[in-house]
Amino acid sequence: MKSMKTNTIIDRTVSYVLLVFFAVFFLFPLVYMVSISLNPDELDILKTMGSPKAFFPEPVSLKNYGDVFRRMPFGRFVLNSLIVVSSTVVGGLFINSMGAFALARFSFKGRGLIVTLVVALMIIPFEAIAIPLLLMVNKFGWLDSYHVQIIPFIANPFYIFLFYQFFLGFPRDLEEAALIDGAGWFRIYWSIALPLSKPIMASVAILHFLQHWGFFLWPLMVTRGFEYRPLPVAMQTFFGQYPRDWGDIMAFASMMTVPVLILFIFLQNQYVNTVKTAGIK
Repeated sequence: MKSMKTNTIIDRTVSYVLLVFFAVFFLFPLVYMVSISLNPDELDILKTMGSPKAFFPEPVSLKNYGDVFRRMPFGRFVLNSLIVVSSTVVGGLFINSMGAFALARFSFKGRGLIVTLVVALMIIPFEAIAIPLLLMVNKFGWLDSYHVQIIPFIANPFYIFLFYQFFLGFPRDLEEAALIDGAGWFRIYWSIALPLSKPIMASVAILHFLQHWGFFLWPLMVTRGFEYRPLPVAMQTFFGQYPRDWGDIMAFASMMTVPVLILFIFLQNQYVNTVKTAGIK
């Protein structure tokens, strides 16, 4: 009995040590970035870079954050990113969930082939279709706009598959009761399926947000100037400006990272619930 207790204590201790190690390992770059961004003295940043003193700036100041707004129209880039990401995420939630609901609940000829194609499309990297997609949107006259960054990415095979897996386990008793009461399929989807799929919607929203908040290649290819470019492209432009002040660069990067962390913190419970119930790895 004592041996079992000792083994349990050792296992827990090792687990906690590993968890603390990985927490420190992954938080280190974030804390370092924020610390540098709060140091107003560029010479001091260069002197202390790579040493523990970099984590304790003296004095602490928001000067670098003000410099970012002074040197570039940061507010415009934030607005562009919010418009593109929010439109893509909201549109994607409804389009992908509707497609997945139809695949999961209806039986029709070719359904298996469509599901197979959805799974197959998941393995194709974006870089493989970037040039053909660019030629297509150029023919449509969509370049340098918001919708060229939104419409091609609303439907996503990976998110369709996640919704599909979730709706496969949807209770058929609820559908039958709703059909008996005279509800149509869209009413069932809107009033029953969507309210019960909040965990999977939260997970898809997080994944979709993370994917497009840091999306760099496509906006770089299809936008020109400051009017429609989002934050990742602006970050690259800002990094190329002179003088290259590391305090300002870290301030820019911090303002890009914080919204993602806030979103994940607020939705992490729903995300974990989906991992447990839908088997997402």
